[in-house]
Amino acid sequence: MEFDFSQLQRANPQATQCSANIRLQPDHFRVDEQLPFEPSGEGGHAMLLIEKTGSNTDWVAKQLARFAGVEDVAIGFAGLKDRHAVTSQWFTVKLEGYEEPDWSLFSADDCQIKTLTRHNKKLKRGVLSGNLFSLTLTCIEGDREIWEHNLARIQAEGVPNYFAEQRFGHHFANLDKAQQWFETGRKPKKRQQKSMILSAARSWLFNEVLSARISQQNWQTGLPGDVMQLAGTSSIFLAESIDESIAERLRSFDIDITGPLWGRGRSANQSESLALESAVLDNWQTWRQGLEQAGLKQERRPLRVLPQKMSWHFHEDSLSLSFFLPAGSYATAVMRELAEITDVSQRNSPESQGSQQ
Repeated sequence: MEFDFSQLQRANPQATQCSANIRLQPDHFRVDEQLPFEPSGEGGHAMLLIEKTGSNTDWVAKQLARFAGVEDVAIGFAGLKDRHAVTSQWFTVKLEGYEEPDWSLFSADDCQIKTLTRHNKKLKRGVLSGNLFSLTLTCIEGDREIWEHNLARIQAEGVPNYFAEQRFGHHFANLDKAQQWFETGRKPKKRQQKSMILSAARSWLFNEVLSARISQQNWQTGLPGDVMQLAGTSSIFLAESIDESIAERLRSFDIDITGPLWGRGRSANQSESLALESAVLDNWQTWRQGLEQAGLKQERRPLRVLPQKMSWHFHEDSLSLSFFLPAGSYATAVMRELAEITDVSQRNSPESQGSQQ
Protein backbone atom coordinates (compact mmCIF):
# COMPACT_ATOMS: atom_id res chain seq x y z
CA MET A 1 0.00 0.00 0.00
CA GLU A 2 1.31 3.44 -0.97
CA PHE A 3 0.93 6.47 1.29
CA ASP A 4 1.39 9.97 -0.12
CA PHE A 5 0.82 12.99 2.10
CA SER A 6 0.96 15.35 -0.89
CA GLN A 7 -2.29 13.82 -2.18
CA LEU A 8 -4.22 15.16 0.80
CA GLN A 9 -6.21 18.21 -0.25
CA ARG A 10 -5.08 21.71 0.66
CA ALA A 11 -7.76 24.22 1.60
CA ASN A 12 -5.76 27.07 0.04
CA PRO A 13 -4.70 26.40 -3.58
CA GLN A 14 -2.51 29.51 -3.57
CA ALA A 15 -0.16 27.90 -1.06
CA THR A 16 1.57 26.13 -3.96
CA GLN A 17 2.52 29.51 -5.47
CA CYS A 18 4.97 30.22 -2.64
CA SER A 19 7.93 28.24 -1.32
CA ALA A 20 10.47 28.40 1.49
CA ASN A 21 12.87 26.39 3.63
CA ILE A 22 12.45 25.63 7.32
CA ARG A 23 14.97 24.52 9.98
CA LEU A 24 18.11 25.74 8.23
CA GLN A 25 19.31 25.75 11.82
CA PRO A 26 17.58 24.55 15.02
CA ASP A 27 16.63 28.00 16.33
CA HIS A 28 14.58 28.58 13.17
CA PHE A 29 11.99 26.26 14.73
CA ARG A 30 11.29 27.14 18.34
CA VAL A 31 8.60 25.49 20.45
CA ASP A 32 7.58 26.70 23.91
CA GLU A 33 5.22 24.44 25.80
CA GLN A 34 2.28 26.02 27.63
CA LEU A 35 0.70 24.22 30.60
CA PRO A 36 -2.89 24.76 31.79
CA PHE A 37 -1.78 25.15 35.41
CA GLU A 38 0.95 26.67 37.56
CA PRO A 39 3.31 24.36 39.47
CA SER A 40 2.16 24.01 43.07
CA GLY A 41 5.61 24.92 44.41
CA GLU A 42 5.56 21.98 46.81
CA GLY A 43 5.19 18.22 46.79
CA GLY A 44 7.18 15.09 46.06
CA HIS A 45 8.10 15.89 42.48
CA ALA A 46 10.83 18.20 41.24
CA MET A 47 9.44 20.19 38.30
CA LEU A 48 11.87 21.54 35.74
CA LEU A 49 11.45 23.71 32.68
CA ILE A 50 14.18 22.58 30.31
CA GLU A 51 15.31 24.23 27.10
CA LYS A 52 16.94 21.82 24.70
CA THR A 53 18.46 21.95 21.23
CA GLY A 54 18.82 18.95 18.95
CA SER A 55 17.58 16.42 21.51
CA ASN A 56 14.35 14.49 21.65
CA THR A 57 12.08 14.33 24.67
CA ASP A 58 12.67 10.67 25.54
CA TRP A 59 16.44 11.16 25.56
CA VAL A 60 16.20 14.11 27.95
CA ALA A 61 13.86 12.13 30.22
CA LYS A 62 16.43 9.33 30.44
CA GLN A 63 19.21 11.81 31.27
CA LEU A 64 17.09 13.23 34.10
CA ALA A 65 16.38 9.76 35.49
CA ARG A 66 20.04 8.82 35.37
CA PHE A 67 21.13 12.05 37.05
CA ALA A 68 18.52 11.80 39.82
CA GLY A 69 19.12 8.08 40.35
CA VAL A 70 15.48 7.16 39.76
CA GLU A 71 13.67 4.77 37.43
CA ASP A 72 12.56 6.01 34.00
CA VAL A 73 8.91 5.75 35.09
CA ALA A 74 9.56 8.45 37.71
CA ILE A 75 9.90 11.04 34.93
CA GLY A 76 6.81 12.83 33.66
CA PHE A 77 6.27 15.05 30.63
CA ALA A 78 3.25 16.26 28.69
CA GLY A 79 4.27 15.60 25.10
CA LEU A 80 6.98 14.86 22.56
CA LYS A 81 8.82 17.78 21.00
CA ASP A 82 10.85 18.06 17.81
CA ARG A 83 14.48 17.05 17.84
CA HIS A 84 15.44 19.49 15.08
CA ALA A 85 14.39 22.55 17.06
CA VAL A 86 14.93 24.65 20.14
CA THR A 87 12.23 23.59 22.56
CA SER A 88 11.26 24.37 26.12
CA GLN A 89 9.11 21.93 28.03
CA TRP A 90 8.32 20.83 31.56
CA PHE A 91 9.45 17.60 33.20
CA THR A 92 8.63 16.18 36.63
CA VAL A 93 10.93 13.88 38.62
CA LYS A 94 9.41 11.84 41.45
CA LEU A 95 11.83 12.15 44.38
CA GLU A 96 9.78 10.68 47.24
CA GLY A 97 12.17 8.40 49.11
CA TYR A 98 15.19 9.83 47.30
CA GLU A 99 17.62 12.58 48.18
CA GLU A 100 17.22 15.60 45.94
CA PRO A 101 20.21 15.98 43.62
CA ASP A 102 22.10 19.22 43.09
CA TRP A 103 20.37 20.30 39.91
CA SER A 104 23.04 22.93 39.24
CA LEU A 105 25.32 20.01 38.32
CA PHE A 106 22.93 18.58 35.73
CA SER A 107 24.68 18.49 32.38
CA ALA A 108 23.37 17.11 29.11
CA ASP A 109 24.11 18.06 25.52
CA ASP A 110 22.54 21.45 24.72
CA CYS A 111 20.08 21.23 27.63
CA GLN A 112 19.52 23.95 30.22
CA ILE A 113 17.30 24.05 33.28
CA LYS A 114 15.46 27.38 32.97
CA THR A 115 13.13 26.99 35.97
CA LEU A 116 13.24 24.66 38.98
CA THR A 117 10.29 24.24 41.33
CA ARG A 118 8.15 21.56 42.97
CA HIS A 119 4.82 19.94 42.16
CA ASN A 120 2.47 17.54 43.93
CA LYS A 121 1.93 15.07 41.10
CA LYS A 122 3.54 13.55 38.03
CA LEU A 123 3.10 15.45 34.78
CA LYS A 124 1.03 13.21 32.52
CA ARG A 125 0.99 12.91 28.75
CA GLY A 126 -1.43 15.26 27.05
CA VAL A 127 -1.79 17.62 30.01
CA LEU A 128 -0.92 20.87 28.28
CA SER A 129 -2.73 23.83 26.77
CA GLY A 130 -0.63 23.82 23.62
CA ASN A 131 2.57 25.14 22.11
CA LEU A 132 3.82 28.55 21.05
CA PHE A 133 5.78 28.28 17.79
CA SER A 134 8.37 30.82 16.65
CA LEU A 135 9.55 30.00 13.14
CA THR A 136 11.98 31.43 10.62
CA LEU A 137 11.37 30.55 6.97
CA THR A 138 14.34 31.13 4.67
CA CYS A 139 14.86 31.28 0.90
CA ILE A 140 11.29 32.48 0.47
CA GLU A 141 10.06 32.65 -3.11
CA GLY A 142 6.80 33.88 -4.57
CA ASP A 143 4.89 37.12 -4.90
CA ARG A 144 4.79 39.04 -1.61
CA GLU A 145 1.10 39.80 -2.08
CA ILE A 146 0.32 36.08 -2.27
CA TRP A 147 2.36 35.48 0.88
CA GLU A 148 0.38 38.19 2.68
CA HIS A 149 -2.88 36.79 1.35
CA ASN A 150 -2.02 33.30 2.56
CA LEU A 151 -1.02 34.54 6.01
CA ALA A 152 -4.16 36.63 6.38
CA ARG A 153 -6.32 33.72 5.26
CA ILE A 154 -4.77 31.40 7.85
CA GLN A 155 -5.27 34.01 10.56
CA ALA A 156 -8.93 34.55 9.63
CA GLU A 157 -10.10 31.09 8.57
CA GLY A 158 -7.78 28.60 10.24
CA VAL A 159 -6.31 25.52 8.56
CA PRO A 160 -7.20 21.85 8.15
CA ASN A 161 -6.31 20.10 11.39
CA TYR A 162 -4.32 17.35 9.69
CA PHE A 163 -2.10 14.98 11.57
CA ALA A 164 1.27 15.90 10.06
CA GLU A 165 3.76 13.60 8.38
CA GLN A 166 5.93 13.10 11.46
CA ARG A 167 2.98 11.29 13.05
CA PHE A 168 3.48 8.40 10.64
CA GLY A 169 7.18 7.67 10.95
CA HIS A 170 10.00 7.90 8.44
CA HIS A 171 8.68 6.98 4.99
CA PHE A 172 5.32 6.16 6.62
CA ALA A 173 6.89 3.19 8.42
CA ASN A 174 4.24 3.19 11.17
CA LEU A 175 1.48 2.87 8.57
CA ASP A 176 3.27 -0.01 6.86
CA LYS A 177 3.55 -1.72 10.24
CA ALA A 178 -0.15 -1.11 10.86
CA GLN A 179 -0.98 -2.74 7.55
CA GLN A 180 1.12 -5.79 8.43
CA TRP A 181 -0.41 -6.01 11.90
CA PHE A 182 -4.00 -5.77 10.74
CA GLU A 183 -3.50 -8.22 7.86
CA THR A 184 -1.57 -10.90 9.74
CA GLY A 185 -2.67 -10.37 13.34
CA ARG A 186 0.97 -10.28 14.45
CA LYS A 187 1.21 -7.27 16.72
CA PRO A 188 4.39 -5.70 18.13
CA LYS A 189 5.52 -6.86 21.55
CA LYS A 190 6.44 -3.46 22.96
CA ARG A 191 3.57 -1.40 24.34
CA GLN A 192 5.02 1.92 23.17
CA GLN A 193 5.44 0.67 19.62
CA LYS A 194 1.88 -0.68 19.56
CA SER A 195 0.58 2.68 20.74
CA MET A 196 2.52 4.57 18.05
CA ILE A 197 1.28 2.28 15.28
CA LEU A 198 -2.36 2.44 16.38
CA SER A 199 -2.22 6.22 16.72
CA ALA A 200 -0.71 6.51 13.25
CA ALA A 201 -3.38 4.30 11.70
CA ARG A 202 -6.39 6.13 13.11
CA SER A 203 -4.70 9.46 12.34
CA TRP A 204 -4.40 8.48 8.68
CA LEU A 205 -8.08 7.56 8.51
CA PHE A 206 -8.95 10.95 10.00
CA ASN A 207 -6.79 12.65 7.37
CA GLU A 208 -8.55 10.73 4.59
CA VAL A 209 -11.94 11.96 5.80
CA LEU A 210 -10.72 15.54 6.20
CA SER A 211 -9.20 15.54 2.71
CA ALA A 212 -12.49 14.33 1.23
CA ARG A 213 -14.42 17.06 3.01
CA ILE A 214 -12.04 19.73 1.76
CA SER A 215 -12.48 18.37 -1.76
CA GLN A 216 -16.26 18.58 -1.35
CA GLN A 217 -15.96 22.06 0.21
CA ASN A 218 -17.92 21.25 3.35
CA TRP A 219 -15.14 21.00 5.94
CA GLN A 220 -15.99 24.48 7.31
CA THR A 221 -19.70 24.79 6.52
CA GLY A 222 -20.96 21.47 7.81
CA LEU A 223 -23.35 18.71 6.80
CA PRO A 224 -26.59 17.49 8.38
CA GLY A 225 -25.66 14.95 11.02
CA ASP A 226 -22.26 16.44 11.81
CA VAL A 227 -20.89 16.17 15.33
CA MET A 228 -19.84 19.60 16.60
CA GLN A 229 -17.32 20.35 19.32
CA LEU A 230 -17.52 23.42 21.49
CA ALA A 231 -14.33 25.42 21.00
CA GLY A 232 -11.75 24.92 23.72
CA THR A 233 -13.57 21.99 25.29
CA SER A 234 -14.21 18.30 24.69
CA SER A 235 -17.99 18.81 24.71
CA ILE A 236 -19.72 17.57 21.56
CA PHE A 237 -23.27 17.59 20.22
CA LEU A 238 -25.12 16.38 17.14
CA ALA A 239 -26.26 18.95 14.58
CA GLU A 240 -29.21 17.33 12.83
CA SER A 241 -29.29 20.22 10.36
CA ILE A 242 -27.09 23.19 9.49
CA ASP A 243 -29.39 26.10 10.22
CA GLU A 244 -28.33 29.74 10.41
CA SER A 245 -27.58 29.49 14.12
CA ILE A 246 -25.14 26.61 13.55
CA ALA A 247 -23.65 28.34 10.51
CA GLU A 248 -22.99 31.51 12.49
CA ARG A 249 -21.40 29.58 15.35
CA LEU A 250 -19.10 27.91 12.82
CA ARG A 251 -18.17 31.24 11.24
CA SER A 252 -17.36 32.72 14.65
CA PHE A 253 -15.32 29.64 15.72
CA ASP A 254 -17.64 29.02 18.66
CA ILE A 255 -17.92 25.43 17.45
CA ASP A 256 -16.02 23.16 15.08
CA ILE A 257 -17.02 20.24 12.88
CA THR A 258 -15.36 17.00 13.93
CA GLY A 259 -14.03 13.96 12.12
CA PRO A 260 -13.56 10.37 13.28
CA LEU A 261 -10.81 8.86 15.37
CA TRP A 262 -11.77 5.27 14.69
CA GLY A 263 -12.41 2.66 17.33
CA ARG A 264 -15.08 0.53 18.94
CA GLY A 265 -18.63 1.74 19.28
CA ARG A 266 -21.23 3.42 17.15
CA SER A 267 -20.23 6.52 15.23
CA ALA A 268 -21.65 9.65 16.82
CA ASN A 269 -22.58 11.34 13.56
CA GLN A 270 -25.63 10.68 11.39
CA SER A 271 -27.30 11.41 8.08
CA GLU A 272 -25.17 13.01 5.32
CA SER A 273 -22.13 13.30 7.56
CA LEU A 274 -22.18 9.58 8.38
CA ALA A 275 -22.73 8.69 4.72
CA LEU A 276 -19.66 10.69 3.69
CA GLU A 277 -17.42 9.14 6.32
CA SER A 278 -18.69 5.65 5.53
CA ALA A 279 -17.97 6.15 1.82
CA VAL A 280 -14.43 7.39 2.49
CA LEU A 281 -13.59 4.62 4.95
CA ASP A 282 -15.28 1.80 3.06
CA ASN A 283 -11.93 0.77 1.56
CA TRP A 284 -10.31 0.68 5.01
CA GLN A 285 -12.36 -2.12 6.53
CA THR A 286 -9.28 -4.10 7.61
CA TRP A 287 -7.88 -1.07 9.43
CA ARG A 288 -11.19 -0.26 11.08
CA GLN A 289 -11.48 -3.81 12.36
CA GLY A 290 -7.87 -3.79 13.51
CA LEU A 291 -8.35 -0.61 15.52
CA GLU A 292 -11.52 -1.98 17.08
CA GLN A 293 -9.88 -5.30 17.98
CA ALA A 294 -6.99 -3.40 19.58
CA GLY A 295 -9.50 -1.88 21.99
CA LEU A 296 -9.56 1.74 20.82
CA LYS A 297 -12.85 3.57 21.28
CA GLN A 298 -14.57 5.99 18.92
CA GLU A 299 -13.50 9.59 19.45
CA ARG A 300 -13.83 12.85 17.53
CA ARG A 301 -11.31 15.51 16.49
CA PRO A 302 -11.96 19.03 15.10
CA LEU A 303 -11.49 19.29 11.33
CA ARG A 304 -9.92 22.73 11.59
CA VAL A 305 -7.69 24.67 13.92
CA LEU A 306 -7.35 28.44 14.23
CA PRO A 307 -3.83 29.61 15.14
CA GLN A 308 -3.88 32.15 17.98
CA LYS A 309 -1.51 35.04 18.74
CA MET A 310 -0.38 34.95 15.11
CA SER A 311 2.15 37.53 13.95
CA TRP A 312 4.70 37.77 11.15
CA HIS A 313 7.43 39.96 9.75
CA PHE A 314 9.17 39.81 6.38
CA HIS A 315 12.90 40.32 6.02
CA GLU A 316 14.88 40.52 2.79
CA ASP A 317 14.62 36.82 1.95
CA SER A 318 13.10 35.31 5.09
CA LEU A 319 9.95 35.40 7.18
CA SER A 320 9.57 35.37 10.96
CA LEU A 321 6.29 33.78 11.98
CA SER A 322 4.82 32.97 15.38
CA PHE A 323 1.53 31.47 16.54
CA PHE A 324 -0.04 29.34 19.27
CA LEU A 325 -1.69 25.98 18.60
CA PRO A 326 -3.71 23.88 21.04
CA ALA A 327 -2.46 20.47 22.10
CA GLY A 328 -2.69 17.91 19.32
CA SER A 329 -2.26 20.31 16.40
CA TYR A 330 0.79 20.65 14.18
CA ALA A 331 2.79 23.66 13.01
CA THR A 332 3.55 21.82 9.79
CA ALA A 333 -0.19 21.68 9.05
CA VAL A 334 -0.23 25.47 9.27
CA MET A 335 2.80 25.86 7.01
CA ARG A 336 1.25 23.54 4.42
CA GLU A 337 -1.50 26.13 3.88
CA LEU A 338 1.08 28.89 3.60
CA ALA A 339 3.61 27.60 1.06
CA GLU A 340 5.51 24.64 -0.33
CA ILE A 341 7.90 24.05 2.56
CA THR A 342 11.20 22.16 2.41
CA ASP A 343 12.39 20.87 5.77
CA VAL A 344 16.15 21.24 5.45
CA SER A 345 16.81 19.19 8.59
CA GLN A 346 15.40 16.09 6.91
CA ARG A 347 18.17 16.15 4.32
CA ASN A 348 20.60 15.19 7.05
CA SER A 349 18.54 13.04 9.38
CA PRO A 350 15.32 11.06 8.97
CA GLU A 351 14.52 11.02 12.65
CA SER A 352 11.91 13.37 13.96
CA GLN A 353 9.28 13.67 16.65
CA GLY A 354 6.13 15.72 16.35
CA SER A 355 5.31 18.86 18.32
CA GLN A 356 1.70 17.77 18.58
CA GLN A 357 1.09 17.04 22.19
